[in-house]
This record gives sequence, structure tokens and C-alpha cells, in this order.
Amino acid sequence: MRVLFAGTPETAIPSLRALLASRHTVVAVLTRPDARVGRGRKLARSPIGAVADEAGIEVLTPTKPRDPEFLARLGELAPDCAPIVAYGGLIPPAALEIPKHGWVNLHFSLLPAWRGAAPVQHAILAGDEMTGATTFLLEEGLDTGPVYGLVTEEIRPSDTSGDVLERLSESGAELLVRTLDGIEDGTLRAEPQQGDGVSYAPKITVEDAAVDWSSPALHIDRLVRACTPAPGAWTTFRGERLKIGPIALEPDRHDLEPGAMLVEKGRIHVGTGSHAVVLGDVQPQGKRAMPADAWARGTRPETGERLGDAA
Repeated sequence: MRVLFAGTPETAIPSLRALLASRHTVVAVLTRPDARVGRGRKLARSPIGAVADEAGIEVLTPTKPRDPEFLARLGELAPDCAPIVAYGGLIPPAALEIPKHGWVNLHFSLLPAWRGAAPVQHAILAGDEMTGATTFLLEEGLDTGPVYGLVTEEIRPSDTSGDVLERLSESGAELLVRTLDGIEDGTLRAEPQQGDGVSYAPKITVEDAAVDWSSPALHIDRLVRACTPAPGAWTTFRGERLKIGPIALEPDRHDLEPGAMLVEKGRIHVGTGSHAVVLGDVQPQGKRAMPADAWARGTRPETGERLGDAA
């Protein structure tokens, strides 16, 4: 089939590469417009746009997919199908109607669970032991379309959202190609989603990623892992933000108040609403990430100072 691929972040790259190696022909790529990145704020292609450039494929970067110029070009390209992976924009009805076989979305959850922008993060936050990826026919509703296929993936106790997404991006890419093969061969039909088990996964903001040390340690552990690498869990120390990497639980230690630190050689213990945790890497504002004990040697927390204090 002639396909237009839509995607933006690095997690979509395995799918694009798998399609380029498949029997299908990628006629163009739709991705988000170039954005300013880094300290120099230079304009840069999206990760998917960069891969398409390397492959010599036409790259479409409309501000919004309802732009008349984009819709006209989509009509000229006349793709048979439009696979989409983490594009980051709403596909309007006018665009949905153009490909003969519609838009096939690869979503990183076992639908109807975790519909929305941050399915893996919410699965970790909720303590799910299993997640996966689903291919489905895109329609106007939020991830409500009929399902073509799925793959499952275990969420390990130490997994961050980045870990799970890395694995799902690979297994999901294989699923996406198999789905397009089945659509072209006429051997695969989309089936309606189940009516029960629906849950939602809205985008997790920087404000959502703030650590409340009065919460139970298990919740803090899940929050930190869910927000790693993005948007990054954080707390405050002496009025400045301090990013927090994955932590270790200390279920037998209950002698620290929430946010209170105990600095020992090579270990920084912090109290929570239940038991203590041990900090892993931290990242002070404007600096690189470093082991927590190295940070403590530089800042020298005083007795009584706590993480999460305003000043």
C-alpha cells in the first residue's frame, strides 16, 4: 500500500523504520513543525522529520492538520492508509476521509484502558503490572475506534515510562506492519472496543510531577518512575527546584519525617508519609544530573532542612 506516516517523537521512529523496510511504500511523512530546542533555542526538525529527511521522503509540517494546504496535498498524495504514532495533533474529519483504509493509530496501551496522551505514565502511576500496544482505526472520538490487534508488555518493578516506551516502540512497530499487511490482504477486520474497562490518561504536566513527601513511599516511587524521563519528577530545596530520578524503597525505616533527610556515606535517606526512600540521581536547577550523595557533599544539608520546603 501507499502510506502516509504521521508521527513526531523518538518513540515513533521504530515504526517509521519498520514501514520503510516493509512491502509498503511511504509516500510522505506528517510531523509537527520544527521547534526551538536547547539552550541556543535553534529550530530543529522533529525526530521523525529528521529520519524522513535522511530517507529522502517528503515531510509535511502543517501548523494544524486542518490547514487547507495540507488537506490539498494529502488529496494529491492519495495514500491508501495513514499509520499514525504519537503525532501530537488532532486529525480532522476532512483528513480522516481521504485514505481508502483510513488512519491506523498505534497507541501504547491495551485499549480501552488509558485512552489519551500519556498511557504508559498513567499505567505506572496506577501500579499496573501489564500494559501493551494497540492498533485501531482512528475516528473522531478519543482513542475510541475499533481495534485491529495488540501486543502485551510486562511492567517491571523498576521500570520508568522511558523503559516501557522503548520496548513498546519496538514491539508496536512490528504490530503496526502486521496490521497494514492484514488490511491490504483483506485478512484483518477491526473489532469494536469493549464497553467496560475504559480509563483516561491525560498529559502529565510539570506541576503534576511535583513530589509530595507526605504521600506514601510507594506512590512517590510510582510518580518518579512515571515521570522519568519526561516531564521529570521534582521537589524543592532552599527555594530551588531539584529533579528527582528513580528512588529505592526502604520499607523497614520509619524514623524520618516527610521530606527530612539523613545523609550517610553514599546514601541519602528521605522520609515520606509511610517509610523512607533512598535518592538515586538528582539534578539541581541549571546543572547536570548527579548521584544524590555527590549533590549532598556540595550543598551540605543542615539539620532540620527538608526537601519540599519553600526556602
